[in-house]
Amino acid sequence: MSEQIKIWLVGNTGLRNPNRIQEGFSVYASSAFVGHLHGRENELGFMNLLDEKGIIQNEVGKDSSGSHARKWRLMFAKNGLIYPQIQKKDGRQEDLGALDDITPFGRSFLKADTYPAVQECFLRAMSVEQFPMSDGTHYFSPLRWLLAIMLELEKRTGTSELSRIEFALWGQTTNPSYKLEEVVDNILDLRQRRSASQAKRSFDKKEIAKRGENYDKKADNFLDYGDMNMRYLRISGVLQRKGRGLIIVPTKRILAEKLAKSTTSLQSIMEQYKLLCTGAPLPTDNMDVAKSLLDDLVRQMKERHILFDISDLPLNTPTEVNIARQRLENILAQTDEIQYASDQCNQWEEIRDYMTLLIKGGGKMVYDEDNAIEVPKDETPAYLEWTLWRAALAIDHMVNKPYEVRGFKLDSDFLPVSAAGGGKGDLYCEFNDFTILTEVTMSTSSRQEAMEGEPVRRHVSDAVLKYDKPVYGMFVAVRIDTNTAETFKHGIWYAKGDVKQRLDIVPLTLVQFQKYFVAMFESNKSDPQKLRDLILQCESRRDILEAPAWKEYIDTTVSEKANEIASGIVVHKSDDAPLVPAGAVVRHVTFGEGQVVALEASFPECPAKTVEIPYLRSLPDAISFCADGRTLLHDRFGEGTVLAYTVVFQNQMLTLSYPAAFKNGCLAME
Repeated sequence: MSEQIKIWLVGNTGLRNPNRIQEGFSVYASSAFVGHLHGRENELGFMNLLDEKGIIQNEVGKDSSGSHARKWRLMFAKNGLIYPQIQKKDGRQEDLGALDDITPFGRSFLKADTYPAVQECFLRAMSVEQFPMSDGTHYFSPLRWLLAIMLELEKRTGTSELSRIEFALWGQTTNPSYKLEEVVDNILDLRQRRSASQAKRSFDKKEIAKRGENYDKKADNFLDYGDMNMRYLRISGVLQRKGRGLIIVPTKRILAEKLAKSTTSLQSIMEQYKLLCTGAPLPTDNMDVAKSLLDDLVRQMKERHILFDISDLPLNTPTEVNIARQRLENILAQTDEIQYASDQCNQWEEIRDYMTLLIKGGGKMVYDEDNAIEVPKDETPAYLEWTLWRAALAIDHMVNKPYEVRGFKLDSDFLPVSAAGGGKGDLYCEFNDFTILTEVTMSTSSRQEAMEGEPVRRHVSDAVLKYDKPVYGMFVAVRIDTNTAETFKHGIWYAKGDVKQRLDIVPLTLVQFQKYFVAMFESNKSDPQKLRDLILQCESRRDILEAPAWKEYIDTTVSEKANEIASGIVVHKSDDAPLVPAGAVVRHVTFGEGQVVALEASFPECPAKTVEIPYLRSLPDAISFCADGRTLLHDRFGEGTVLAYTVVFQNQMLTLSYPAAFKNGCLAME
């Protein structure tokens, strides 16, 4: 046990999220770099292509060496998607396949169109024993070795759970050259001593320092590599998150038993690579194992009283049995998601904290050594959708299922795999009397309007045509560009057949949404009706305000509404002037129907006592309303006040004082 420690790496810290591998590999497969991924020119070219396609964000000058491409190449090769480079001592490259060319297994990976199918591909790759032992002749699989450790833990303690610090010090630092029983002894000893410690953080630091005496690199690697390794191991589908550590997925326990291996392989690395590149077999390829796994899943679902039916499916081959199992796993996943959704009202504080991290552009929030949340900086778009989805589930009362609300994929820990694809809105929250379509973006630049203005309006328009109830659009971003607000202020869209629609879309910053969300839950008054009321109030003045003033009004409204919810006191502003949009149609009890065509205003800095301003279509460019709907701002004369509106009726034109004539009950706006 005193030998020099080495930490095995199933992933790469430069590519921390294995869920991104498929989209990056898809870019590679359709590029001119297939078979040409070595050499500085190719590495730089592929790195720039990944950046161009939005797979990575390579800030100008940050990486000029092409290291991004090398990290992706390493993951492609390690997972058998491209042919890895063969060293001369291990054989000839041509006996395996052309360097960097796509393998048969890589082609299968490209066709994996469901998350379980992607997980199975990673499981096949991770089951291959391609990691060298110190003797240079034996090889092992970190996944198989770790499963052996966890099953031995389960045998002794009743659970396969492995904490973060246990994995960091005794999971990723060991291999089959260690005795399995002694590794588990050390884990249980660590667990017992840590449980008795009052200062967990200090305890962990000391343990890392002690274990690090036999490690020749920086001690931070234990936890940094550990978090990355666990994330990659979880994508196999056999392991899932437990706190900040790991546990075997209950429905995959039999598979875990078949995969677990505490010994090494004597097969050459060439043979291991051939297995890797063609697609390694799994225990579920065997009929008996496949049937055993299905039977165990059926038993678990019956115990949980989950209804299912696979009587229409043939069960004559391993493939057919696995298809039936996947149907049941999907039903089980949906059932678990419904339970997860029902608990979100109890998780509102964590949801708030995720919003805080997103506002900061990503990062980590540590509650204690065993509990923390993180938003990876390169995954903020997916986490923004996911966080707003969780917020909607917390507010509750939706008539559609949680998996019908979202367009993005989840992993087995209910964390986002990637952001939703194009072609539809991000979140469809359907309630009894209305639907809220939420669209989100991490974009904050002037490009925000160009990227979001058209698709958001199109998605809301499609939803208006689909649902037989009012549809409200809620656009949430870390920062709202004024050009985006201008587009949504008008909300005009022409549907098929040139049918003109006026869409209800309100832009909110994430800070504003968070403030209102927190107010609802702190006062125990979460209700979708309150969210609709906020949207309606925010859009009530969009017709009279310019975009900058509308953004200001929205901010003020959110604060006032949040304070009303928190205090329980609804402030009624008796002096609120009714809003009069340009060209508003009004109805007078005496004069009938009329239309606003102009207004009279007073500007203290203007020589004239009053000024008449045309107001049939809009205000002149030099004048704009302030958020109160009565105060005007003139480029030359500064602030002024609306005194009256000119209204054309059928037989006469009248100047009606404002706000008196609009509040005495004789006049109503249509």
